[in-house]
Amino acid sequence: MALWDRIKESASTMQTQLEAKKNDLKSGAFRDASMAMCALVSAADGSIDPSERQRVATLIATNDVLQNFPADDLQRRFNDYVNKLTADFAFGKVSVLQEIAKAKKKPAEARAVIQIGIVIGGADGDFDKSEQAVVREACFALDLPPHEFDL
Repeated sequence: MALWDRIKESASTMQTQLEAKKNDLKSGAFRDASMAMCALVSAADGSIDPSERQRVATLIATNDVLQNFPADDLQRRFNDYVNKLTADFAFGKVSVLQEIAKAKKKPAEARAVIQIGIVIGGADGDFDKSEQAVVREACFALDLPPHEFDL
């Protein structure tokens, strides 16, 4: 199976798993961690281009799990995290990973945050090395083994 097909299949599987847990994913910690994860993956290569912002906006608008929260609130939180990362990536990354780590109290939420990172990373068909690396770092922040997500 080609890498592209594996990425699409993995993202699709992750999305299905997220939808199955929708009713368990309503906390503020999950909301904040998922938007922090989207910002981190979007900025993984050191910059955020308009297409990456558009992918997150589409995710916010269409993802059943994220429908638990007001879209404008999610967008504002995403933009706040992006601003931290673009102002100073290294310092912003520490702050964003701390936000992601707040979801580790609930294992289902922690896994869902990683799954959202994989979905957003694979949305363009290229879950590249820098995106995989930041999702792997988020796994460590959440005390989850990266191999569980094929990272």
